[in-house]
Formats: sequence, structure tokens, C-alpha cells
Amino acid sequence: MRILLVGTAAGGGFPQWNCRTPTSLKAWAGAAEAPARSQSSIALSLDGRRWVLVNASPDLRSQILANRQLQPTQGLRHSPISDVILTGGDIDFVAGLLTLREGHRFNLRATAPTLAAVDANPIFRALPPDRVPRCEMALDQSFAIDFGAAGALHVEAFAVAGKVPLYLEGVGSLSGAPGTTVGLDITDGHRRLVFVPGCAEIDDVLRHRLAGADLLLFDGTLWQDDELIALGVSPKSGRRMGHVSMSGAHGTIARLADLPIGRRIFIHINTTNPTLVAGTPERAAANRSGWHIPTDGEELTL
Repeated sequence: MRILLVGTAAGGGFPQWNCRTPTSLKAWAGAAEAPARSQSSIALSLDGRRWVLVNASPDLRSQILANRQLQPTQGLRHSPISDVILTGGDIDFVAGLLTLREGHRFNLRATAPTLAAVDANPIFRALPPDRVPRCEMALDQSFAIDFGAAGALHVEAFAVAGKVPLYLEGVGSLSGAPGTTVGLDITDGHRRLVFVPGCAEIDDVLRHRLAGADLLLFDGTLWQDDELIALGVSPKSGRRMGHVSMSGAHGTIARLADLPIGRRIFIHINTTNPTLVAGTPERAAANRSGWHIPTDGEELTL
């Protein structure tokens, strides 16, 4: 299984367009220790010719330009992107769908709440279902994406603690219906990847799910829960935003420290998070705990 880290930052990218916090200022200045990153997305392949995109960020066009794996290779019109899987309806997960509107056929896979959120917005009629079939993902039920002679990817969506997209806050409960926020458990029959780009809490059910993964790509939005409050840029805590922090007694590093997991990588990292800057104490602490802070374009093999 090939895993391309298409984008590694949270919504807004790094630096976020309107941010002047210390981490963002380093990125604006072009500091070598703070390379720019685009908004979170990964792509998966078994044969290197066909790719499954997981989450379509607003940066998708520039991400395609930056990664030859996602560029057209045959005929007058072509794309190696055969499927797009959404783990939620957040703007930074769905806005890039509009980049794929010029006649290309692909399967759009998401849970019922996310498909409903997409189809309720008339702008997505630019992706009509007869060309972009909607494929509902039922929770805790595996489905296969066939790669022919190369085998198949088996994907299972599972619910995690989170919240509705920002544009749906105030409509029903903040956490949303089951399936509003999901992780993906993916295997090629030999190795197992678990992808969780957004998660508000790590409970025992989630710990059980993550145990034994060969590769974990996990929500790294904030270093500490009150990060935005302490910086004076927002009154919201990480958990109010739907994200567990990296640090702290209830943070990801501590909660997953004892689990048998292969490689551990943080993804969806916010522009304010000091781990984005090499050489910081926070980056060193994450690395000592076995966590990698990636940059865009890294490709991994399981």
C-alpha cells in the first residue's frame, strides 16, 4: 500500500492566510525550519497508477500540481483519481471537490450525514450523481476498492467523537448524528492503516480500534487544548472545535503511549501549533514520544 501525504496542515493551511502568531510568522518569512503546508488530505494506491483521495481540500489544484502521482498521464482528459472518500463535511474536507468538476468520473464515498451535507448545497450540483456516483459508507462495515491484479483496499469507516461542520453549528446537536465525524480503518490484506484527521476525545473504544495498526495518521490540530485562547486568537478550546490536543494527561501522546502501534504520524496540524517548527521543545517532545511531524508530499509504503 502506498500512502501519499498530499496535505498535512489543518483548515487554512500553514501559514493560515490571516494569521500572525509566532509559528505563522516564521512560515511567512520563509524560515527553513517552518516550511509551508497545505490543507489535510492523503491519497492511497496499490499500483501507483490509480489513486484514492481521502478528503478534498481547498488546496487540491495546487496539491495536484505538486504531486506527479495525481497528474493526468493519458489521452486528452484523464485523472488517476478514481475515488474520493470524505471523513466529514468540513469545508477543508469538501471544498476541493469543486476542483474535480470538469467532466471527470469518480466515486464519492462518505457517510449518510456527510453526503446529505454535500447534496444540500446547490453548488455541488456541478458534480452530478450520474457522473460522480454517491456511495454511502455504513459505519463498521468494510467495503472494497478493487485495483485489479494489484489486489484491493478494504476500507471501514468508524465513528469518532467530533462535531458538525462550522456551517452546520446551531442546527441540531453540536456533535451531530453518528457518522458525522469518522476515522478510516484500511488494509490491503497484509498491512493496516488507520486514518483519523479529526477527533475530540480518545475513549477506550477508540484505543481498541487503534491497537495493532501498522501506521496511524492522527489528528494533530493543537499542541495544547487552550492554545488558541492563550494566544488570544479565539475563545474556543480544542475540544470545543472537535479536536483532542497532542499534549496533556488526556492528550493523544499520553492516551496512546502504551498501545502497540507501528509508525505514528500527526496530520491536520493547525497553523498555531509549535510542532510545525523544527527545533522547538514541542517538536522534540513529540519526536521523543515516537510521533513524526510530516511535511507535504511525503510518500510512505506499507
